Amino acid sequence: MTVTTLAPDTDSVTVPDAAAALADIAAALAARQVVPYLGPSAFDLLPPDQCPIPRNSAELVQRLNAKVAAPGRIRASLTAVAQFIETRKHRKTLESILNEIFRQTVPATPVHALLAAIPAPPLLVDVWYDNVLDNLLSATTDRHWGQIQGVSHPQSTGEWVRYYAPDGAEASAEVAAGWDTVLYKPSGAVTPAGNYLISDSDYVEILTEIDIQTPIPAIVQDRRAGRHFLYLGCRFDHEIQRTFARQIAKRSSDSHWAVIPGELSKNEARFLSLHGIKRIDMTLEEAVEGLRTRA
Repeated sequence: MTVTTLAPDTDSVTVPDAAAALADIAAALAARQVVPYLGPSAFDLLPPDQCPIPRNSAELVQRLNAKVAAPGRIRASLTAVAQFIETRKHRKTLESILNEIFRQTVPATPVHALLAAIPAPPLLVDVWYDNVLDNLLSATTDRHWGQIQGVSHPQSTGEWVRYYAPDGAEASAEVAAGWDTVLYKPSGAVTPAGNYLISDSDYVEILTEIDIQTPIPAIVQDRRAGRHFLYLGCRFDHEIQRTFARQIAKRSSDSHWAVIPGELSKNEARFLSLHGIKRIDMTLEEAVEGLRTRA
């Protein structure tokens, strides 16, 4: 007999009292027990004419196709289009296009400002390629911080990540261990060096190792231990998004939150249910304001 496993319904993963959940999050943030995990949809808080960079993978793949038109069968797949450009035009061409797209002056959104105002969070995760959050962190001269970026393993000398001081100079893992705040950019970023995880070949490499945690820096593994994750500006409707979120949060707390308004896909509901992520059904703008007033 075949047993069919039904996906959890939206109500089963949604907190019944959003205000109470925000109060719990604010208290945990103050106790330095939360790891904010920021996705590209944070830029939805900006009016379209004030956001010169893509706000999601769909917008980014459109920008790439406008530079180098990929075949119709792959035009909607970000990793495949990036691989097409890398293969046909060279990796340097792909990186040059990405630098042009993301090296723009972008206003800070309310969620970026909220995260940058947290006093010495041990770990911040930002999975998009922009530099808004690190610019905000650099603006506070008394903050002791640095960032760790994922790099394209096939293009590197064998390392999975690189470490950068606030001035953009490369640092070491030993130096990073002394930072009060680590900004972890697992997909890379436009600054300081234009590191990108984006093509099929990039992800083939990292996904073969990520389950045993090899690409996850030791300091990230240490600082996530026992802490709750707070997902802001994230959706989980693609397997790569779910894999990164799951593996980066591995061996942390068994209780997390995600601000996701509206309807969830079956894959999203199942993912949230499996990994102890409680969905807060409100807009990111409402959630940020609620957290700001409770800070």
